[in-house]
Amino acid sequence: MPDHISSVTEGLRTGSRALVWGVAAIGVILALAGALLFVTLPDADAFNRQVEQIFVANDALTNPTQLRLLEVLAQSGTAFTEVLTSYRMIIFILLVFASALMIAALVLLLTVVSQNRRMSEIRRAGIEVQSLRILRAENAVMLNDMVFTLTPAAIETLAVLAEARMDDDTLTGAQIESMISGKPEAECEEAAGATRIKRLRDAMGNALVSELLVRNISRKGYTLAVAKDALRVD
Repeated sequence: MPDHISSVTEGLRTGSRALVWGVAAIGVILALAGALLFVTLPDADAFNRQVEQIFVANDALTNPTQLRLLEVLAQSGTAFTEVLTSYRMIIFILLVFASALMIAALVLLLTVVSQNRRMSEIRRAGIEVQSLRILRAENAVMLNDMVFTLTPAAIETLAVLAEARMDDDTLTGAQIESMISGKPEAECEEAAGATRIKRLRDAMGNALVSELLVRNISRKGYTLAVAKDALRVD
């Protein structure tokens, strides 16, 4: 399996695991919060029980006004019970709504991250250099159907790499500097060639294209990741 397909698959698996654990964590947190909230809320019949105790403690009351007061207290207890029951239902609905919003936000976030990763991998895998034409007179390079206007120094660096690629050679930074400046290789520094490569990549602007086009092979040097028959230097 190619590396880019493997990395995309692994990314999807990681995203799926993160989604499952995230949804589970949100569910557990909201369930604990809801349970704690319902436990701390007073019982719906608490007020009625208090009124009942008042009736029992004052069973000797016979005055109509006093009895009316006790009836009002009993009615208030019933009203309180109904209100508290409705509050419990409202709190439950809000918790469900909050859970849905948090889970949706998490799914959306992971989807965006996964899509960005997949698009990046697809773009990397989908760029195939079919032709690379270097126009020295115009200080431009044609990569497939894309045209880049470069500085003369960047054109020279790219031309040197193209000629080396046509000869199946890999150039070190010192060799690149020597071929462009005309100095002996022994008098050129590796950093000078590396600087020219960096300026070439900066001049091309598109980091994705430049990173794929100019390859740095460890302990060997720089080369173009382009087929020899696709190169042309004018």
